[in-house]
Amino acid sequence: MAKDDEHDDDAPESEGSNDDEAAESEKIVASGVPADDRPRRLGVGVDVGGSGIKASAVDLDTGELVGLRHRVPTPQPSAPEAVIASIRRMVKKLEKEVGLDPAAPIGVGFPAVVVDGVTKSAANVDPSWIDFEADPALERATGHPVFVINDADAAGVAEMRYGAGVGQKGTVFLITLGTGTGSALFYDGMLVPNLELGHMEIRGRDAEKRSASAARLRRGLSWKAWAADLDEHLLAIEKLFSPRLFIIGGGVSKRAEKFIPRLTVKADVVPAKLLNDAGIVGAAMAATERATARGA
Repeated sequence: MAKDDEHDDDAPESEGSNDDEAAESEKIVASGVPADDRPRRLGVGVDVGGSGIKASAVDLDTGELVGLRHRVPTPQPSAPEAVIASIRRMVKKLEKEVGLDPAAPIGVGFPAVVVDGVTKSAANVDPSWIDFEADPALERATGHPVFVINDADAAGVAEMRYGAGVGQKGTVFLITLGTGTGSALFYDGMLVPNLELGHMEIRGRDAEKRSASAARLRRGLSWKAWAADLDEHLLAIEKLFSPRLFIIGGGVSKRAEKFIPRLTVKADVVPAKLLNDAGIVGAAMAATERATARGA
């Protein structure tokens, strides 16, 4: 599921008549500090959400973003051709900024079940992504090896390696709260992919319709009222899986003090340490590890 920043005021993306014109007119918002010239082992992570696409180079040894973090609004409609064009332009910027190796793998966290590089669902993005062969399409567009992973799984991988999940044993859930609600399950640090518990049924509806950060804003709820809805979702997960820890990610994790103390689950609940950069970091890590295993 999508894990977008809770509040972003970027101007909408503008598409030209071709990719070069679009590159000139597109509003890519960059934040952070430009990269220095220190030698690093770099990867690239892209995090696609229902409202925004974010990308950055990542230091694979520390989990830190290197250079600028770029963001554009997700194209509407968010069909593969338009989203891939936005990713391509962001990758080209990163190539120039950090001197990216042409063979460097790129990881893309995406709000879908992903099996062997094929997006098998489409949560908060255009339904034309269903059964879309995403890996090869992105490889053709960027010229890099590309590995697509479920976005919540990507965020979870980063938190377990560098963030709130370091050293945690037993059952751990990362729950991402943004445009939708994503979930990633780990047992003794090992990922169980594509769980998508944002779509479990509560009161006859997808749970994310009430527990996502966007649901709080859409319904105009107080933090107290929204925390009760989120709590109901987490209690249902706890009943099924008895986790030791919930890690709350997504942009709303920056406001953890507003809602975590109101939750009643037995498991410990902590905010993600990497906040809304976890998806970028985890996607870069996953891509590099898969490329190594493939011999890319």
